[in-house]
This record gives sequence, C-alpha cells and structure tokens, in this order.
Amino acid sequence: MNPGIGEASQGAVAGAVVGAIGGLFAVDVASAIIDKDPTRLISTPRLSLLCWIVSLPIGWLIGGQLGPRLRDALRSPLAEIIGGGLGGLVPVIALGLWGWYLVTLH
Repeated sequence: MNPGIGEASQGAVAGAVVGAIGGLFAVDVASAIIDKDPTRLISTPRLSLLCWIVSLPIGWLIGGQLGPRLRDALRSPLAEIIGGGLGGLVPVIALGLWGWYLVTLH
C-alpha cells in the first residue's frame, strides 16, 4: 500500500526536520563559503525564515513519500528514516543552488 499524501510517518518527520534545519541556512551557505565568513549564514534572516517556511512542508511531503517506499523495498525500519532525510534534502539542495545562483550572478 502506498503512503497517502501528507500522511504522518517517521520518514515524513525526518524529511521535515532535515528540510527545516537545512532551509534556514541553505540560501546563505554560498555567500558564507565565497566570503569565508560564517556570520554570513545569518545575513538574511527574513529570507531564511521564508525558506524555512517553504522547505519544512516540502521536506514533510517528499520524505513522507520516499521513506515508506524505501522501507518497503529494503525491509528495514531504519531505511524509512534515511529515505525521509534524503527526501528532506531535496528542498535544501534546491534552495542552496538558488542561493549559489544569486551570489554568482552579482
């Protein structure tokens, strides 16, 4: 049986946690790396909050779909958490690439 959209599971929680924490810093990582200044990670708090608001539910949805499918395929409960975490990385990586694009554009 396939998981429902938005259904709660361990994979969904793992995806939401990874997406939320990563979303807070994803946009500013590129400027922090280029400038070699870790204080740049919190240089845009409003944009970071917006990215957190966006990446948390996306991580929940993708992690909630990927985690249970990986658990069923590998027959391991730990695979659901790992799959959910990988699903939570999708919005984080997308926001990080967008941040990199913004920094190298200007």
